Amino acid sequence: MELEVRHLRVLCAIADTGSLHKAARELGVAQPSLSTQLRRIERALGAQLFVRARTGCRPTPLGLAVLSRARPLVAEFAAIVTETRAAASRAAGGFQLRIGATASRAIPGWLRRLRARGPDCAPTLQMNVSANALLGMVAAGRLDMAFVHEVEGSPLRIPPGLCLRVLVEREPQFVTLAADHPAASQPEVSLADLAGDRWMVDSTVDGEWDGLCRVLRAAGLNSEMLHGDYLTAYSLAAIGEVVTVSQPTAPPRPDLAIRPLKGDPLGVRLLLAARTEADLDHAFPELEQAYWTVAQEAPAYREWLNRAHACAAPERPGALAVPGLNSRPAHAAM
Repeated sequence: MELEVRHLRVLCAIADTGSLHKAARELGVAQPSLSTQLRRIERALGAQLFVRARTGCRPTPLGLAVLSRARPLVAEFAAIVTETRAAASRAAGGFQLRIGATASRAIPGWLRRLRARGPDCAPTLQMNVSANALLGMVAAGRLDMAFVHEVEGSPLRIPPGLCLRVLVEREPQFVTLAADHPAASQPEVSLADLAGDRWMVDSTVDGEWDGLCRVLRAAGLNSEMLHGDYLTAYSLAAIGEVVTVSQPTAPPRPDLAIRPLKGDPLGVRLLLAARTEADLDHAFPELEQAYWTVAQEAPAYREWLNRAHACAAPERPGALAVPGLNSRPAHAAM
């Protein structure tokens, strides 16, 4: 077996994620297939590159040496692919903006605004629950940009060389519960009011399971946690089986109540990532407009924003400004 760039990419993904399961998801392959690839790579090199344990995978000393040579090769190959594709697109006289995103209600409006520019901008969309996987795809040249969220306390792995722009520095995460839940009568819900409830969270979304666990522990709660996708979580929440975390822009439903959590204990940072500042300039204004439009369309979030704006001291740096009141929300380039 001769080693190829794709094999080196496998080694980097396993080292970066610390897990065969997470690396397989990031690479878009099945975990058994990835395990087989790793065994073949190790046989080809004649040595063990990773120590497998219940807590994950960590490189052996020889694995670290191989990774130190593999990373620059993978990065250089990605740059070649990116530059070649860009040149081919320019030569063909067309441009297709390849966008990746985690879930957000702002996405339809964002794409609609980009398409409204005319036929020279034809965005495509690839959704993924893993923000880290999307950032890796941007760095590898398989996407032009990615709109992702970073759960507070669970930093994303930002590949070297990516440019970031912050859409919202800290978006509060709300709770969704049955409309007839006792706590639903309150404008804000305390975690203590949910002490007897089970939570359902999608553990495949980077950082969300750990983030909620931290918040519940900090509140002194040992709530039962169930794994499930958010479509299922909403369906079960509507009949009182679970409560679940929700984005504040979630649309209202008659059988559900979407409420802020007192003290806003759980938050995320919303980011747009691309390889150049020019790429960010190309698409960020439309994303900003689309996000604040859906924010104002969500009753619970609109009320939260109005309260936050009213409480923010004018002289306080970074104070939240709400569209439709006095000014546009600030954004930052990193």
